[in-house]
Amino acid sequence: MAWYRESFGQDYLDLYAHRDQDEAERNIDFVEAHLMPPRPRAVLDLACGAGRHTEALRRRGHRALGVDLSLTLLVHGSGLPRVRGDMRGLPFTAASFDWVLNFFTSFGYFESERENFLVLAEAARILGPGGRFLIDFLNRDRVLAGLEPKSEREADGRRVDIERWYDPAAHRINKRIRLAGDGGPPRTYLESVRAYSREEVVIGLAWAGLEVDAVYGDFAGGSYHRDSERLIVVGHRPR
Repeated sequence: MAWYRESFGQDYLDLYAHRDQDEAERNIDFVEAHLMPPRPRAVLDLACGAGRHTEALRRRGHRALGVDLSLTLLVHGSGLPRVRGDMRGLPFTAASFDWVLNFFTSFGYFESERENFLVLAEAARILGPGGRFLIDFLNRDRVLAGLEPKSEREADGRRVDIERWYDPAAHRINKRIRLAGDGGPPRTYLESVRAYSREEVVIGLAWAGLEVDAVYGDFAGGSYHRDSERLIVVGHRPR
């Protein structure tokens, strides 16, 4: 079974609890500063997870909808408008949204380049002419330079062992997480992301019919460079 069908459950929510609503609010501050005006009629939170960005958007009056593959994450924080769907074939008609937002390295999950670029093509399809997009991705150079092969910590009485490695043949950054000590059997999860460079992301977006307007290195609006915290790409679908 593909790793992304197993890894996004309750343990994922616990492990990434530090990615909280305050962080989501700061992310949406950035979005509003760089994508408006005009105000969007409809916003898609692509790979929305538990919906913290959807919630922040709706709190500000945006007509936002989330989509994710994980039923566990979709059920968490129920009450937000969200649907289940695969990024490679989104369950929406063409030109349904004015913004498509993709946060927290939720791109590059799939094994083939075609599958990953299909995600960009789907974003282009559901964006109306002139619609805006944002992709928040890892900075490959920074991650590889600081890749820590192994680490361990305690979380809520559980031992968390993490192994990280880069596969140069597949160009993927991998993380194996093992949880133990909560009274049940140990559980192991894999996370694996295609480590795209800035240039590769731009090429993929162009292939999909999208244009890049700006690239940032963090949600404070800093410039992108090899040591930047993130790779944040903002652009639009041509009219």
